[in-house]
Amino acid sequence: APAAPAATPAPAAVPAPATRARPAARPVPEGMVAIRAPMLGTFYRAPSPGEKPFVEAGQQVKADDTVCLIEVMKLFNSIRAGVNGKIAEIRPLNAALVEYNEVLVLIEPAKA
Repeated sequence: APAAPAATPAPAAVPAPATRARPAARPVPEGMVAIRAPMLGTFYRAPSPGEKPFVEAGQQVKADDTVCLIEVMKLFNSIRAGVNGKIAEIRPLNAALVEYNEVLVLIEPAKA
């Protein structure tokens, strides 16, 4: 009788690859206006590589100023400040993938 093939060991349980660890969503400080991602996509701080960013922390902005771009399938979507004020923080790194509703920029609104 032919020899039974040696039982091949079951593959060791391979842990599922960790999904890219995202820091726990930090709360939006009181009094700040959060500009959130309207879609999932790639966050860009500047109009194109090598150009200066649209905004920097500490810079004054008007409601209709572009603060960043989000690219989805080669379509670039301008994200506007929405309020007059001062840029307090820019959260994602340039060229980072951002999730829908993720905080992109915090603005300290101008006092009326």
